[in-house]
Amino acid sequence: MKFRYGGHSLQGEDNGKKYSKISLNVGLTDYRTFVGTNLNPSWANFLFPSDDNAERCQHMASPLGNGAIVETSDDMILVLQRSENVGEFPGYFVFPGGHPEPNEVGILSHQCDTDVDSGMINKKISDEMFDSIIREVVEEIGVPAESLSDPIFIGISQREVNVRPAAFFYIKCNLSPEAIHHFYSDAQDGYESTKLLALPKINAYGWTSRMPGCHQGGYALYEAMLTVKYDV
Repeated sequence: MKFRYGGHSLQGEDNGKKYSKISLNVGLTDYRTFVGTNLNPSWANFLFPSDDNAERCQHMASPLGNGAIVETSDDMILVLQRSENVGEFPGYFVFPGGHPEPNEVGILSHQCDTDVDSGMINKKISDEMFDSIIREVVEEIGVPAESLSDPIFIGISQREVNVRPAAFFYIKCNLSPEAIHHFYSDAQDGYESTKLLALPKINAYGWTSRMPGCHQGGYALYEAMLTVKYDV
């Protein structure tokens, strides 16, 4: 089971465009449906003609992935090179990440019980969105969780090819790249990648061009975050 992304809504001011909260609309999907829709060679045929993205992608599994822009203590960015044995984008550069997991919050199937406390379920899902990205960074890079700051949600990126979505977060790590490489050698999910790189935060060498589209979008969200940060 995976969370299915079904769009989002903003809450707060409207005319002033100052929003205090973003709500993600999620359901459930599975890997088989993902392979049959987003990963299907004919994926574009499943898209519905609409300007509204949630409606346009209503027939897609669209499992919500996640990714982290992790800054080191000397302001470098951590990037992984994917193994040649993975199913999607072998050999590509990616930010560390994976998926929030419904089973982590006790969701094993669609909830039909009217006695279920929806507020409690929503809180658990919201917490899992943030907990899962820390978990993924720890598992893929091997650094201790206590070396990482609280994640900051910076937005949703969606590939143009197969419209797969991913939630991106900003995380600060208080370790140097040298120390992080030491931990990476023992990472739990290190088999998914072959190399860990610490790259300049400014994309001067065009390294994002070797990333899947959703990760290129994640970097664009990070750049937008930096612009807002420095304008404040």
